[in-house]
Order: sequence, then C-alpha cells, then structure tokens
Amino acid sequence: MGPLKDIRWRQRFENFEKSYKLLEKYAKEDIHSEIEKAGIIQFFEMTFELAWKVLKDYLEAQGFIVRSPRETIKQAYQIGIIDDGHTWIDALSKRNLTTHTYDEAFADKFVQEIKQTYFPLFKALYEKLLEDE
Repeated sequence: MGPLKDIRWRQRFENFEKSYKLLEKYAKEDIHSEIEKAGIIQFFEMTFELAWKVLKDYLEAQGFIVRSPRETIKQAYQIGIIDDGHTWIDALSKRNLTTHTYDEAFADKFVQEIKQTYFPLFKALYEKLLEDE
C-alpha cells in the first residue's frame, strides 16, 4: 500500500465517519416533519457518497482499479469488505433517485428504509474500516 493512497483513504474515512455519526444520531429519532424527512434523506445521500468514495480509495490503496460506484461496490463485495452487495446496489439506485425526485409518499417510505436497511449497511462498513484504521 503506497503511503499517499493509504493516507487518502484514511482522510476520506474521517469525512465518512462524521457523516455516518450524523446519520446514526437521526436514524434513532422519530421523524415526522417534512424538514426532518428531507434532512435524513440528505444525510443518507451524503453518507452514501462518502461511503462509496472511501471504499474506492481503500480498494485503490489495496491495488485495485475501480472507477464507478457500481464497480466499487462489486469489488468491495468480492473481496469481503461489504457483505450485502445487492442492498448496496439498491442503495446506489435509491441515491440516484432521491437526487432527481421528491415525492412525499416516497419520502415517508424511504425514511423507514434508511433507518432499517441502509443505515445498517453504513454501520457495518464503518465498523469494518474502523478495524483497519
């Protein structure tokens, strides 16, 4: 692992950690208002973006070449950094959808998905990468 690549993923991890901690805080709360829903969805988008980028940097530090979020997720799954590749790909699709659409019924359902499905993915990644920190 080259020293610059090693430093890069660790720096990205620090940013991911900050975003993850914010999402963790609000994923435990009851979300009712429109602004709270929009906020947790924004935290999901930000955390997902940092998650795939820290994975990309981590993989590159290990000598892999990945260019897109999809490639990164697939490679991370193949070498065992993440456990549920299909759910990560689903999270990617949802992240892409949320950045282009706002629908109140979708937001209500998605907030629950963030809490029950996607937050645990980020938690598992956080714990895995924390071991390598």
